[in-house]
Amino acid sequence: MTICKKADIILAILFLLLGGASLWLTHQLAAPGARVVIMVDGKEYGTYSLQENRAIEVIQPGEMRNVIRIENGSAFMDESTCKNQVCVHQGAISLSHQSIVCLPNKVLLEVIVKGGSDRSPDSVTY
Repeated sequence: MTICKKADIILAILFLLLGGASLWLTHQLAAPGARVVIMVDGKEYGTYSLQENRAIEVIQPGEMRNVIRIENGSAFMDESTCKNQVCVHQGAISLSHQSIVCLPNKVLLEVIVKGGSDRSPDSVTY
């Protein structure tokens, strides 16, 4: 059996500090969002300002329903007919490129900085 050496402990602490610093830096560099894009089944449903409080109801065939609320500069999934309710419990989003996904109902919310100019594909397939 091997015993942890002093260098192993220092290396582990270094990795933890590096990981924590990168998480902190990522959060600090995220720009506050201006709009939220709602996608339903891969198609844009609408783009809404985060500065205007409102509720958006997305109704789809098969009794699928989602209610998105925009309040105080952030958006959240208020209601959903999906069974697991992960999207509802995720909380509010307000920073650029944050998203909420309701997989069973195929609804995606994504915060963007401007009117859509910062949206780019995650990957490209040829």
